[in-house]
Amino acid sequence: MGEIAFSANLRLVLKALSMSRGRLASVLGVDKSLVGRWASGAVRPSSHNLERLTHLVAERQDGFTLLDWEREPAELADLLGVTVPHEAPKFVAPEVPGLATARMMTDLRGAAYEGFWRVTRPAVVAPGRFCHDHGFIRRGATGLLEFQLGNPDFRFVGWALPFEGQLFCVASDPFGTMPSFLVVNGVPMPKADLLDGIILTAFNALRLPAAYPIILERIGDLSGDLEADDARAADLMAANDQFAAEGAVPDHIRDHLLRDIGPAAAASGGDMLLTASRTSVLSRQMSDEAETPA
Repeated sequence: MGEIAFSANLRLVLKALSMSRGRLASVLGVDKSLVGRWASGAVRPSSHNLERLTHLVAERQDGFTLLDWEREPAELADLLGVTVPHEAPKFVAPEVPGLATARMMTDLRGAAYEGFWRVTRPAVVAPGRFCHDHGFIRRGATGLLEFQLGNPDFRFVGWALPFEGQLFCVASDPFGTMPSFLVVNGVPMPKADLLDGIILTAFNALRLPAAYPIILERIGDLSGDLEADDARAADLMAANDQFAAEGAVPDHIRDHLLRDIGPAAAASGGDMLLTASRTSVLSRQMSDEAETPA
């Protein structure tokens, strides 16, 4: 049975147990987003988690076994004593222009960006300070690059579309209530270690639009195990404080992220408009810093 059929059976089991996805995640000790991926058909549980899930159901439904997951949804509904919910015909949205190109470019260059990343950005709510977000970029079931980035206080999820040597990203919080847009300079190398770009968002208490530079630094590679990678990303987001410690951000990164712009700055040799820098220059600065003896 495939992931889609399994997801239908999982929804029936949750209905029979009168259990929410969040409650199931808590009982199994996994991230709620992982249960959401099971229920949406994006991924099927690992053998270990499927055994734990089966044991949980068997405690409440006598005689339930691993083989019952292979039943057709209507048959499983009869076994559990629930009805198969009527599903209205799904609306099929027209293909968004450019998605075919994005999938093609993801096939060609997507692997360069897959991995675990740390974001450094100015703190909009605390001028002069900096924030860190942690998470991953990876190719998903849609054929596009998907990402999750966040910290203990906030998380955003979305897609990264490679076009013309750059990544055009759209993201929101998990509830889809606050979209953000990000344009990142791509790299020609087989593997990206540093990315810089500009984000446009309303990431503050007053919901005032703000645009500012950010950088992304690779901090690790994916394992290929979706559940393990989800768990590591969740740990990274939860374990690292949102705000960078005072003095932890090097001067050249501060100068890159907090730049004077406008006519006065341009007259003094600065920038007229807010732009991302050339990634190669920033990479060289960071490389030089890493090689400088302490």
